[in-house]
Amino acid sequence: MNESQDTTRRAALVTGSSRGIGLAVAEQLAAAGFNVALNCSSEAGLSALREQAGRIAGEHGVQVVAIAASVADEAEANALVEQAHEAFGRLDAVVNNAGITRDGLMVRMKDDDFDRVIDVNLKGTFHICRAAGKIMMKQRYGRIVNMSSISGVGGNAGQANYAASKAGVIGLTKTIARELAARGVTANAVAPGFISTDMTDALSEKQREAIGEQIPMKRFGTVDDVAHLVGFLASEESGYITGQVICIDGGLAL
Repeated sequence: MNESQDTTRRAALVTGSSRGIGLAVAEQLAAAGFNVALNCSSEAGLSALREQAGRIAGEHGVQVVAIAASVADEAEANALVEQAHEAFGRLDAVVNNAGITRDGLMVRMKDDDFDRVIDVNLKGTFHICRAAGKIMMKQRYGRIVNMSSISGVGGNAGQANYAASKAGVIGLTKTIARELAARGVTANAVAPGFISTDMTDALSEKQREAIGEQIPMKRFGTVDDVAHLVGFLASEESGYITGQVICIDGGLAL
């Protein structure tokens, strides 16, 4: 432990937090008083991530570190968790947000595209949960929040790989919840619907309107909508909630 550590604060790791939902979650946790470890997948994004870390730290008066690591790689994922733990002297919450898409119809999908999405979205989540779970079990406290999707709940045409990975995250989360509950560690999954991010911004206006008509609330969600939910699940107040899948989709999956 170094002298600059403030071990009185809760500490969190948010994977895939350079932008979008992950960044919003990191800011939500920092606003709630967490020290936060940000993560991007490669060294190429580290400079920009460090800028975000400095900004968040300055705005919220907490410690924020930036770490480049691919969660799909076991060694890098383990090192990511270890570095986050060492930075703050504790690790109270982990949010597994890192994920990719490689969409295409199942009959045309290449094995490489299927495998890569599974490796990042599902196996990457497993890597982080396994490493963080060991720390949290020793602490006898922890909050694990895994990002699934309504695609993992109900499927989605053109996303066989993505839907499979996110359905897998749900099964993984429920299993972790059962295994770690006695040690004071909760595990829950969040399943967003259509959220306004870079990914959905790529849709045409016509596509957005058509999707919006299917959503009972008649709008896309915001990254802050998701971040508020994750913030609660990462808090002490959520201590009796575990093994749940919470859809945040404006009623789309009703």
